[in-house]
Amino acid sequence: MRMGGTRTDGRAPDALRPVKVTPGYVIHPEGSVLIEMGHTRVLCNASVIPRVPSWLAGTGRGWVTAEYALLPRSTHTRTPRETSGPGGRTQEIRRLIGRSLRAAVDLDRLGHRQVIVDCDVIQADGGTRTAAITGGYIALELALRKLIREREVPPKVLRTPVAAVSVGIVGGVPMLDLCYKEDRRADVDFNVVMTERGQFVEVQGTAEGQPFDRQAMDRLLDLAVQGINQLLDIQRAATREDKS
Repeated sequence: MRMGGTRTDGRAPDALRPVKVTPGYVIHPEGSVLIEMGHTRVLCNASVIPRVPSWLAGTGRGWVTAEYALLPRSTHTRTPRETSGPGGRTQEIRRLIGRSLRAAVDLDRLGHRQVIVDCDVIQADGGTRTAAITGGYIALELALRKLIREREVPPKVLRTPVAAVSVGIVGGVPMLDLCYKEDRRADVDFNVVMTERGQFVEVQGTAEGQPFDRQAMDRLLDLAVQGINQLLDIQRAATREDKS
């Protein structure tokens, strides 16, 4: 496994793509952000709903869930709208985003309400699910801070920020934050979700080519932690004004 080299876009192997977040991108939701990671762009909107799923009725607990969709020309060729219901990949990504965002919230303190975070991919160039988690958390925090200011929920409803990033081995080189061309050529591909406390919410790892050893996995997790810590700093900067 090689450890050096540069990439097609000139980045070092351990560098994130340029990240830009625009809070309040849509005016109507309780929380909204457009997150851009390189050429990947995901619009994340958080809506507070004054009810919970039927299976939570009477428990006093709240719920956080997510939806995810690729817009038709977010990809190189047109992606058809899923008018007959979400496909298997979409459902898997929705569940991943929902699990990740629930790790950030004290559902008991959320009370009898749910927050739905819609993550719509405007442009896809790899890492859409990890960008959706990172941006989705910002939208979620903005929505919950609005409830905190209105004294609808206590401040401790927010447990810990959560962010996510992809890592992989491409041509024998461990790389952080894969774009589409790198993801297609990756021998190993990981998606890693982690809290600000350094705890993992989810680690998805697959050998697309040859199986990988423990040393390779540790190197990839180290890269992911490095990238997620940078993304957590970006999240804090994006929500700082809202906290004032």
